[in-house]
Amino acid sequence: MKSTRLSAALGLSLVLGATPSWSAAPPPFETTTIRIGGHDVPVVKGGLYDRFRSNPPLSVIAAEAPDVDLSWFKGIAKEKVDIGFESWSPNFYYRNSRVTAIFTADLARLRELMPPQALEQVQPLQVWPGRGVVALTAYAYHYCDNDSYNEIGLSVVTNQPGASNWGPLSLLGQSFADHFWGYVLKLPVDTELARVRGVVGYNLPKWLTRIDYREGEQNVVVEIFDSETKKLDVTLETRKLDVASAKESLVTNSFTNIDPQGQLTTGYTTSRQLRHASTSDADAVKLTLADGSLSRFIASLKLGKMVKYEYVPDFQAALYAPKPLAKE
Repeated sequence: MKSTRLSAALGLSLVLGATPSWSAAPPPFETTTIRIGGHDVPVVKGGLYDRFRSNPPLSVIAAEAPDVDLSWFKGIAKEKVDIGFESWSPNFYYRNSRVTAIFTADLARLRELMPPQALEQVQPLQVWPGRGVVALTAYAYHYCDNDSYNEIGLSVVTNQPGASNWGPLSLLGQSFADHFWGYVLKLPVDTELARVRGVVGYNLPKWLTRIDYREGEQNVVVEIFDSETKKLDVTLETRKLDVASAKESLVTNSFTNIDPQGQLTTGYTTSRQLRHASTSDADAVKLTLADGSLSRFIASLKLGKMVKYEYVPDFQAALYAPKPLAKE
């Protein structure tokens, strides 16, 4: 299956630089076990999370990564929060990369996948009769408060909670505002730290599996493996675009979901995009599905035309803890 393209808006999750990422293979470093939200979690011994639990001083980051521009983070204050465990919000992602493909999908299927509580406030945007929009994003977080990891976000593009749903006009408005709204359907990651924090703290549909994010001279290849069979399941191959003339931009991606008590919550990520480019050329993206659980799920969405592809080789992000969403 060819043609996919996603927007900065929906991967959510959110999030970093050009070092190879470690995944399901045996880690080349020593780990230690810590307790998070009732779970025993292996983390990099002496890594950022082991030492600072999501609140490292920027002076430490500056010393360990002197090539990273930290000016943006200096203007963002962190606060201690209880999200099922003690943490700090927002979480900082200092150096990251991502590719996003946005496709049309079967509108009835998207509505079927969203819980009734969510549909009371947000609905999939209908871009034309019977068709909604989904965003598929592959993130490589090279250096962040949670060490490093890879993540795949599959989200439904929705209206803002409580706002009118004008379909393509709402999508255009979100694009002009650089503030996108989505409901996250799937969010696999390749470290247990990212999985537990995401599930317990952010109410996100995360699971642990192998994800390989590789950059070639002219393309980015992302391979997602099935968590049960360990076989290659989904391959996303995208073309590198010219980012030489890119201007820095800020994009906010907000999401709604349901917490363990059945309450609707919302959280968001703001991204500082340092180098980025986009295209609507379908040949820039190739999506290949196999027969694993994620492939079957994606196939059920009946993806159609690729609306947009975004290549963002260099961005920073701040991920804010979710809060209850008041009914309008």
